[in-house]
Amino acid sequence: QVQFVESGGDVVQAGGSLRLSCAASRSTFSSYIMAWYRQAPGKQRDFVARLSSGGTTYYAESVNGRFTISRDNAKSTVYLQMNTLKPEDTAVYYCNTMPPRNSWGQGTQVTVSS
Repeated sequence: QVQFVESGGDVVQAGGSLRLSCAASRSTFSSYIMAWYRQAPGKQRDFVARLSSGGTTYYAESVNGRFTISRDNAKSTVYLQMNTLKPEDTAVYYCNTMPPRNSWGQGTQVTVSS
């Protein structure tokens, strides 16, 4: 069973940047499509970005042009660089495969103040 450990969340002002990291436990990480998801208070968990093993990326419209997903297969780690943050980006951010597995990490809280 793959486990995920997210980190890097913080409180930032609107317009600021953050870089999230997610370490996966499985050595076959490099073959997975990896993705970031987020869940705002009182809302469902939504897709944010995905990155295939071949390097193809896809982003939710709300973050396209501001967020960048990347991966380091040697470290079994996926990253999310978030720039020009907005208050509506406030959420708990999770990583998982796509489609997601049943096991989710604890997530990392991102709070953007206006």
